[in-house]
Amino acid sequence: MHLNCHTSFSLRYGVLTPQALVDKAAAWGVECLALADNNSSSCAVEFVARCRTAGIKPILGITFRNEEDQWLYTGLARNARGWYNLCKYLSEHSLDDRPLPAVPPRMDDVWIVYPRLCKPIRDFRDNELLGIRPQHVNRLFSHELLHYQHKLVVLAPVVAVNDEDYDLHRTLRAIDLNTIHTKLTPRDLAKRGDRLLPPDTLRQFYRPYPTIVRNTQRIIDSCTAELETGLQINRQTFTGSKAGDYHLLEKLALAGVARRYPPGTRFQKARLRTERELAVIKKQDFCPYFLITYDIVRYARMAGYQHVGRGSGANSIVAYCIGISDVDPLELDLYFERFINPYRASPPDFDIDFSWDERDDVTDYVFKRYGREYTALLATYSTFQGRAALREVAKVHGLPKEEIDQLVRDPHGRAAEDPKARTVVDIARRLVGLPNHLSIHAGGIVITERPIYYHTAQRLMPKGFPVAHVDMYHAEDLGLHKYDVLSQRGLGHLRTATELVRRNHGKAVDLQDLDTIKADPQVRAMLKSGRALGCFYIESPAMRGLLTKLGCDNYIHLVAASSIIRPGVAKSGMMKEYIRRYHFPHSFEYIDPVFEEHLGETFGIMVYQEDVMKIVHHFAGLDLDESDVLRRIMSGKKHNGDTFEKLRHKFFAGARVRGHSDETAKEVWRQVESFSGYSFCKAHSASFAVESFQSLYLKAYYPLEFIVGVINNFGGFYKTEFYVHEARMAGATIHAPCINNSLYLTDLREKDLFLGFIHLKGISEQLIHRTVTERQREGPFRDLTDFCSRIDIESSQLELLIRIGAFRFTGRSKSELLWEKNAVFSPRIRRENSLNLFVRARPEHDFRLDETPNHRPGHRLTSTEFDQAFDELELLGFPLCSPFWLVSTSEAQPEPTTYRQQPQIDHATVSSWDVVPSSRQPSHPLSRIPENGNTSLRAYFVCDKVVPTVKGERMSFGCWINEAGHYFDSVHFPDVYARYPFRGAGVYQLYGRVTREFDFPVLEVVRMERLGYACDLRFTG
Repeated sequence: MHLNCHTSFSLRYGVLTPQALVDKAAAWGVECLALADNNSSSCAVEFVARCRTAGIKPILGITFRNEEDQWLYTGLARNARGWYNLCKYLSEHSLDDRPLPAVPPRMDDVWIVYPRLCKPIRDFRDNELLGIRPQHVNRLFSHELLHYQHKLVVLAPVVAVNDEDYDLHRTLRAIDLNTIHTKLTPRDLAKRGDRLLPPDTLRQFYRPYPTIVRNTQRIIDSCTAELETGLQINRQTFTGSKAGDYHLLEKLALAGVARRYPPGTRFQKARLRTERELAVIKKQDFCPYFLITYDIVRYARMAGYQHVGRGSGANSIVAYCIGISDVDPLELDLYFERFINPYRASPPDFDIDFSWDERDDVTDYVFKRYGREYTALLATYSTFQGRAALREVAKVHGLPKEEIDQLVRDPHGRAAEDPKARTVVDIARRLVGLPNHLSIHAGGIVITERPIYYHTAQRLMPKGFPVAHVDMYHAEDLGLHKYDVLSQRGLGHLRTATELVRRNHGKAVDLQDLDTIKADPQVRAMLKSGRALGCFYIESPAMRGLLTKLGCDNYIHLVAASSIIRPGVAKSGMMKEYIRRYHFPHSFEYIDPVFEEHLGETFGIMVYQEDVMKIVHHFAGLDLDESDVLRRIMSGKKHNGDTFEKLRHKFFAGARVRGHSDETAKEVWRQVESFSGYSFCKAHSASFAVESFQSLYLKAYYPLEFIVGVINNFGGFYKTEFYVHEARMAGATIHAPCINNSLYLTDLREKDLFLGFIHLKGISEQLIHRTVTERQREGPFRDLTDFCSRIDIESSQLELLIRIGAFRFTGRSKSELLWEKNAVFSPRIRRENSLNLFVRARPEHDFRLDETPNHRPGHRLTSTEFDQAFDELELLGFPLCSPFWLVSTSEAQPEPTTYRQQPQIDHATVSSWDVVPSSRQPSHPLSRIPENGNTSLRAYFVCDKVVPTVKGERMSFGCWINEAGHYFDSVHFPDVYARYPFRGAGVYQLYGRVTREFDFPVLEVVRMERLGYACDLRFTG
C-alpha cells in the first residue's frame, strides 16, 4: 500500500538505501512497494532487483517537485510505456529548463496521484487520483470527497523507519536549504508519520473506508515494473543489420592487418589472431560496439584530433588494426581474453582519451550522430564523506567555525567531552556514503536501441549535454555498454607543440610513426637519463628516478616501469627486486621454467594483470577465459565463492597433471593471490607508454615548442614555474608579459618566450583579448598614453600591467609609469567605438617623475634591483630571476662563482639563471659527492610527497633545484621530517649525506631550514 517510497536517491531528502528499504519491508511482510524518488529515476534497476529477490512486487514511479521544492504529484508507471512517459516528461522539463506545471499533461499508462486537491476532483482525468494520508482519514466524514471514493487511494509516504532516520532526514534538509536545523519549517520537511509501516497497521487507519483500500489494491494490480535489462538494450547494429556489421568489421580489421604488419610470419600470425578475435566478437554480439567506437575515433581523426585508446581494450588486435588503439598486442604478448571472454558478465569498454579542449566536440558528434533520445552521458553520485560530512552536520547544528575545526581535528575526543559534539559525530557517521548530488561521469556515454527514456530519465548539466540518472554501476546492472570518451592534458601538450613546430619551423611532425620514434637514439637517451620533465605519465620525480635507476631505454621496459611504480608493487618490495634483476639478470633462479618462458621479459616477476593469466594458464592449464575470471575474483572485482573454489581446485589439479610438486604449486598460488590485489593492466601501461614516447620525441627535437605546449595546456605534475624554468634551461629567454608582444597564452618566437597574460593574477581575460585584437588591427602601442587612448581599462587593471612590466618597451621605470598613469588615465572620459581619423602625434607634455629631493623623506620612488622580482612573485606566483638572488644578505652567502651578479636592470629582460652547457655539467647535481659523503647546499623547493611508514609514521621525499638550475631528490626519514618540516616554497639550506641506489644519488637530509628573502625596499622606511 506504500505508493510513495523514497530512497537516499531523493537527494538530501531520503535516508534509506534501496537495500535498507527493501530488507525492512520484507521483514514486515510488505507485499508491494512503489519507488517514487523526488525528480529522480536513479535507483530503479537496483530497487526492482532487490524487490524481486525479496519477493516484493516493485512499482516504478517518480515524485515531481517544483523549484520551490513543493510536492506537486507522483506518477506511477503501469508498464514499460508508462515508465517511458514519466522519464521523458521529467527529462524534457529539465533539458528545456522549463518549470513543472501544477497539473501534468495526460500521459498514457501512468497513474497520477496528487497529495492535495489542485483542481476540483470532478475534473480529474481517468488516470488521476487523490492520495489520502492516514492522519487525514477522519477528515473525510461528511466531506464531498466521500462521493468520489473511486478517485481516492492510500497515500502513506515512506521517508524513514524510525526516529533516528527522521533526525537524519532533518539534517539533510537543513544541508540542502543551507540553514540550521532549528530554522526548518514544517513545509521544509516530510511529515513525522511518513514512515514504513507494517501492512496490518496501515490497513487499520483506513478501516472505516474499505473502498479506498480496494481502490489502492486495484492500482497496485494494474502496475508492473517492466524494466528491461541485458545487452540487447544497447544499440544493436551500426550498419542496420548484424550481418552487415560483421562484414564491415571484418573488412576493416583485415585491411588493418595488411596496413599494420609487413608480409611474412608476423603477418600470418596477426591474421590468424584477428580471425580468431572476430569469431569471438561475432559470437558475443559486440560488432556494433567495436564499429561505434571506430566511428568515434574516425570522426576525431578527420577533425585533426589525436587520441589514445587504452585500458583492456588495447589487448585486442582488432582494435589495433582498425585504429582504436596504437598498442600492438603481438609485440607485448597481450591476451584478448583479458578484454572479452564468454565468462565475462559485464560488457567490455574502451577508454578513448582526447585532448581536454577537444573532447566536448567529440561528445557532441556522438550525440548528433546517434540522436539525443538514444544517447546520454553517465552520471556519478558524489557521496557524503568523512570530514566533509562532519563539517556539514556541525554547520546545520549551529557550531561556530572554531568548534567545527576542533571537532574535525579530534572528533572522538570532542565527542567524549561534549554531548552536542557526540550527537553531531553520530549523525555524520550515518550520513557517510549517502548520495549528496548528481554529477557527470569522467566520460562515459551510453547509446541505446530504444529511446533512453525506457530505461532512465535525463538531466541537463552545465556543459549542455544530457546526463542519465544512472551511474556506471547501475548502467552495468542494466546491461549498458559504456563508451568512455575521456580527456587528458597530455594530448593537448602534443597538439600545441606540433602546431608551434609547424609555425616556427615549417615542419609537420608525424607522431604516428611509432616505430621510428621508439627506435630514435636521441629519444632513448633522454628516457635512459630520466630527462622527462613535462612528458606525460613519466615526469614525476619518482618516475624519473626509476627510469634513471633502470637505465630504461626502450618501449618494453618503459611499459614495465609504468606498472612497477604503482603503490602496491612498490610497497611489496617487488619494484626494488625488479630493478636488481634488471641489472643482474643472472643473479636469481626462476621458481619454475614456466616463469622463465612467459615472464622472462620481467625477470620472473609478475608485473601486470595479464601475468596472472599467463601463469595460471601455462602453469596449471586453466583456459584463458577461466584465468581472467580467477584474476577478477582475486582482485576483488567479482566475488563468487563457489566459482573461486572450483577454479582453485582446478589450478592445483592441473598443476599435478603437469608434474609440478605441491610445494611449488602452493608457492605459485601464493604469489598469484598476493599480487592480484594490486596488479595493473599491461595494455593500459602500454597505451600511456606510446604517448610518453611521442612526448619524448618532441622534447628531444623541439624542446621549446614542447614546453610551451605543456605550459599552455596546464595539468602537468609540476607548477607552471618549473616548466618555465625547463624552457630556460633549454635555451629560451624568458620575458614577463608585454603589451606589445604577449598573447593571452604563452607564445614562442625563436628563442624568446613571452609569458601569457593568463598567468597574471587578477587580470581580465576580456581586457587581454581586446588588447591583442586592437594591437593586430591598429599596430603596436607606442606608450602608456597611446594605450589608454585606445583601450577601455580600469585603473586597477592598468596598475597590474604596469607592475608586471608590460610597458617596459617604453624605456621608463615602473615608478615613472605609475606617476604618468595618474596624469593620462581618466576613466570619466568616454571614448567612442570608432577608428581614429588621424594618427595621434606624440603628446607635447612629457609626464616624467620629478626625482628631485623635494618629495617626502623616507619614500623611495625609484625602482630597485628587486622591484620586478617581488612584483613577479606576487602577480605570477614565482620570480623570473633566480630565486637564490632574493635570499636575504643576512643569510649564508653562496660562492660568487655559482650565480650571476645581480644586474642593475629589469630582471624580466635577461636570462636569470646561469645555464651551464651540458658538456660542462655533471650527470647529476650530487654525482661528484662520494657515497655517504656529507654535504651542505642551498636548494629551491619544487615539491614533496609524504608517505606513511609500516610503523604508521610519516616520512617524505623532496624534489629540488640547485643553484645551477638542475634537479635532485631528497629523502626525509620520520625523525627528521618531524623535526624539520617543509615550510612551503622558497630557498632552503640542506644538510645531509648522499646515498646511492643503483647509482642514482639522493640526499638523505638530516637538517634543513628555509632561508628568508630580502625585504622589499618599497615597503620599508
